[in-house]
Amino acid sequence: QVQLVESGGGLVQAGGSLRLSCAASGRTFSSYAMGWFRQAPGNDRELVAAISWSGGRTYYAYSVKRRFTISRDNAKNTVYLQMNSLKPEDTAVYYCAASATGWATGGEEYDYWGQGTQVTVSS
Repeated sequence: QVQLVESGGGLVQAGGSLRLSCAASGRTFSSYAMGWFRQAPGNDRELVAAISWSGGRTYYAYSVKRRFTISRDNAKNTVYLQMNSLKPEDTAVYYCAASATGWATGGEEYDYWGQGTQVTVSS
């Protein structure tokens, strides 16, 4: 079992930055792929970024490339999402998720989910 708790969301002006954190419980965190998803009202959930179990492989949605950076610290059981140059269209609830496969880019591949943290970007 893995429990995930997100933090770091909030209200920021367009062009600003936020760093989301996701703290995971469980001794096997380092074997899980981790992902950040987001869902805005009326929209489907989308994968924003993913990182492999080792941190050696990453994926970014086209809409966030060169603005967002995913990273992980396996010693701290934590994954991060650094979000720069935020835009109003980045407004959503952001969810952290863990996949036992080690690398995953499909929502159906993720086994555990956090409760989400709200990110609101004002124009």
